[in-house]
Parts: sequence; C-alpha cells; structure tokens
Amino acid sequence: MTQVFFYHGASDKIAAACALINGAWTKRKPILVYAPEKSIADHVDRMLWTREQLSFVPHCRADSPLAAETPILIADKLEHIAQDERLMNLSNEIPAGYQRFQSLIEVVGQDEDERLAARERVRFYKEQGCEVRYFDLNDR
Repeated sequence: MTQVFFYHGASDKIAAACALINGAWTKRKPILVYAPEKSIADHVDRMLWTREQLSFVPHCRADSPLAAETPILIADKLEHIAQDERLMNLSNEIPAGYQRFQSLIEVVGQDEDERLAARERVRFYKEQGCEVRYFDLNDR
C-alpha cells in the first residue's frame, strides 16, 4: 500500500519541493517528480541547477537519454517510467498509477484553490486505504 506524505502550507511550493528533493538525494534515494505543467517542470529544473553552488542534485527530464542512470527524474507522464519507489506530485490532480509507488509525496502551497484540491486528494487517498501523514511547512 502506498504511503502518502502531505507537506502543506509552503510559502514557496517549488522551493519546498526542491528542498525535499535535495533531502532525498542526500540520502541517495531516487525520486520521480510528476510535474505535468511545463512551467512547473521548468521551474523545478532551473531551481535544482541553481539551488546552491556546492550542492549538485543530479536530475533530468524523464525523456532524456540519461534518465536510466539519473536518480531524480522530472516527468509530465508516468506511464513508461520504471522508477516505483518515490513519487512527488506537483499537480493538483491524483497521479494516474500512483498505487505502484511505495510512497507519494504531495507538496501543497498556501493558495486556497491548491489547498482545496489537496483536501480532495487526501479524502481520495484515505478512501483507497492509504496511510496519510501530514507535515506543516508554515513554520519553516
């Protein structure tokens, strides 16, 4: 059963997501970042390149020739990607096939529409029997 982790209340959703991605990389854990909106995928990609001078986070787009050897992938579709450990959802929708992942990380900002969509996803995941944990980013 997929474990779901909701990181909510982020003042900057992409910065929070990149901090979590960096944490996964520090522990050498692969992560697939689901960002179907091009602007969000581009923002994550850019931020991972420019985050800190001495903290390189190896990543690429899922359709890159280097994807098979890169631990952190950014994808707009999930169908043909073998990684099934960690999925980070940066959309307001439930990712198709999320059940194949051991864990699902949801990052939610402070925008009211985003928060309402997140509540619907929480309800759905709980109805599916997933364990849901919450982490408040308001204090950080």
